[in-house]
Amino acid sequence: MMVLGRFSHCSRDWSPKRRMPRKDLRRLVKPKREGAAKDTARWREAFARYLANERQLSEHTVAAYDRDLGHFAQWLDGRRLANLTVTDLAGYPAWLSDRGLAPTSVARHVVSLRVFFRYLQLEGVLNDNQAALLTAQKLWRRVPKVLSPVEVDRLLTAPVAGEPLWRRDRAILEVLYATGARVSEVGGLKLRDVRLGERHCLVHGKGDKQRMVPLGASAVRIVEAYLEWERPKLASRKEPPSEYLFLSPRGRRLARERVWELLKKHAGAAGISKKISPHSLRHSFATHLIAGGADIRHVQELLGHASIATTQLYTHVDASRLKKVHAAFHPRA
Repeated sequence: MMVLGRFSHCSRDWSPKRRMPRKDLRRLVKPKREGAAKDTARWREAFARYLANERQLSEHTVAAYDRDLGHFAQWLDGRRLANLTVTDLAGYPAWLSDRGLAPTSVARHVVSLRVFFRYLQLEGVLNDNQAALLTAQKLWRRVPKVLSPVEVDRLLTAPVAGEPLWRRDRAILEVLYATGARVSEVGGLKLRDVRLGERHCLVHGKGDKQRMVPLGASAVRIVEAYLEWERPKLASRKEPPSEYLFLSPRGRRLARERVWELLKKHAGAAGISKKISPHSLRHSFATHLIAGGADIRHVQELLGHASIATTQLYTHVDASRLKKVHAAFHPRA
């Protein structure tokens, strides 16, 4: 009894600890999550600077990486990067798919994450690149839908006289189809890049790689008309005047998104029912050249593809067209 009496004052230390209410627990967890989210945001910014300054990637490419990592930050929901396992990361592609992203977009997000994690490993933030083991679902190359020559003609002539900036819009569409350039590349053309007398233009592609692309007579005529009748008025609305070829109503460089919007608008006006993408005229340009007998190496050079494997996709497009012709007209098809 004496012994019990001696230690009776300690009895409360040995009793089961009372469970912390959930609301109090949330107060402890939330600051930790907020701190982890700030760390992730800080490393995203550092990664963007690394891509721009050390890797010398274009502004559009850096922005694309950051958009992808923005989705990753949403999925991460405040968890610490160093605590993620491969099993955790395996749920990320599924989460992207559930949000309605196409398989090709999911694959691009996975690649962006791998590059980001490799950077974090080099910086000593992570011991291992867990994302290197992450794979997206197997992707079959999808044959792009292209416009027929008749549909292209309807699209290029959709901007009609009397509409605001109809010469500019028609010039943009003509240059897109004449060069096979990406929407961002056409939006990035400067006055000094276009040499109408020599009928070609200098296109600045991915990684700031330059390529010389011919301009057809139709494209030259409408660009000349735009330069004479519309661009001077647009350029006068900004000081100093912009050096870019295609300008907005405020005299600024025409954003890539705006080029894409006007492409969709005029496709609708032309009565084109096919699903239009920013690359529709680029796909059509390549397919029509190959269908006309152009050498695939020349098409690769015009498109600015680093690998001929990418250009070979358009031979499959033409093959699919030939199969339809064969099925329709061959007596034993």
